[in-house]
Amino acid sequence: MRNLAILIAATALAGCANLAPPHVRPPLPTDTQYPDGFANDVAPGQRATEIGWQDFFADPQLAVLIARAVERNRDLAIAVARIEEARGQYRIQDADRLPTVGASAGATRSRGASLTGVGTDTTNRYSVGVGVTSFELDFWGRVKNLSDAARSQYLATGQAERAFRLTLVRDVASAYFASRGAEEQIKLAEATVTSRKEGLRIARLRLDAGVTSALDYRQSETLLTQAETELASLRLAKAQSDNFLAVLVGGPLPPDLPAPLPLAAQSSPPALSAGLPSDLLVARPDILSAEEQLRAARANVGAARAAFFPSISLTGSVGFASSSLDNLFGNNGLTWSFGPSISLPIFDFGRNKGNLTVAEARENIAVATYEKTVQTAFREVADALAGRRYLAEQVEAQERGTLAQRRIADLARKRYREGVSTYLEVLDAERNLFAAEQALIELRRAQVDNLVTLYVALGGGLVERR
Repeated sequence: MRNLAILIAATALAGCANLAPPHVRPPLPTDTQYPDGFANDVAPGQRATEIGWQDFFADPQLAVLIARAVERNRDLAIAVARIEEARGQYRIQDADRLPTVGASAGATRSRGASLTGVGTDTTNRYSVGVGVTSFELDFWGRVKNLSDAARSQYLATGQAERAFRLTLVRDVASAYFASRGAEEQIKLAEATVTSRKEGLRIARLRLDAGVTSALDYRQSETLLTQAETELASLRLAKAQSDNFLAVLVGGPLPPDLPAPLPLAAQSSPPALSAGLPSDLLVARPDILSAEEQLRAARANVGAARAAFFPSISLTGSVGFASSSLDNLFGNNGLTWSFGPSISLPIFDFGRNKGNLTVAEARENIAVATYEKTVQTAFREVADALAGRRYLAEQVEAQERGTLAQRRIADLARKRYREGVSTYLEVLDAERNLFAAEQALIELRRAQVDNLVTLYVALGGGLVERR
């Protein structure tokens, strides 16, 4: 038992050195403030990380779809399963830091020549014991660093799953708004087609009565075909958006969804405080995942450096053996063995140096990946902040422009009825009005889509209402 105590003490002394580079976050590769003061465009609001997605999205139909996607999306299920895989790998690697103790028991019965040289003897042998096989004393931190690398990979996988969850929320909302926008444009196009069919009917009556020319009639016909073409295109876009939404949700869209909100009613979510770019380092799971990958790369550098030093392993066992089962656990049956071994690389023809070069290169890649992830997050927030200001201005201007186009179309139709102008003026006015109304719907869709992008870019979407 004293030898087993020595083995345990040696285990406690293992890992007294760590050759891995210390983990330090790289300097922030972005400005310390967002550009042009976009962060101060709205009144002070809440941090995105403090707002649950159920509270951010006012549309009840969208809330149901996001909930179903979080529950049933296949890619998210894969991401969750990868967390379990990484957790298992970490447990396997971490187990190497402690000795594997195994118990054994055996019984043999043999017959052979007698020791006296006369006749044969039958002998019995019973044994029981515990032992440790080839346990590495981690003086240089190789095993610890491999365990740390596996742990960081596990944590990185968890953060990657959270980052995918954010992406899923954003994609569902984006596809939903695209579907809602297409539906509103379809309603507008259908109303326009109905109106232009009536206009074509009237033009035909005027042509038959000799009041107008064939040119006016053909121009009315052109207006109708343009609206019908646009209607077919919008129906295609709506079908594609719904198909993509079904994939994100994980199955067919349920028929009993709550009534949706129009796009115009969804442009006023809770006010968001942008904070500072440095806040993204702890708010964005993709940045946290990249940092854990950097930790893992640095731990692997430590393991590669440790390979240049001697590797010391211990093998030991303690137990009892006896020819009689009754006397198996007596003092005379105590057996033990203890055997250290050392392995020192002398000529490896550059293998360890090559492994260290690979590990250091991967550390440099991880640093660059981390910095790029931070820069991408900064750009996404900056773009969304700019969109919050300028898309609001565009929507406001387009609303005024659409109202002006509607008045122009009314005046053109009145002038044509009074014989002051040709039908070409009506044609241009109707076409411009239709384009302005469609553009207004598209801008409203882009505005609400940008607000969701800002919410997710700031790290919102992970909190769920309890």
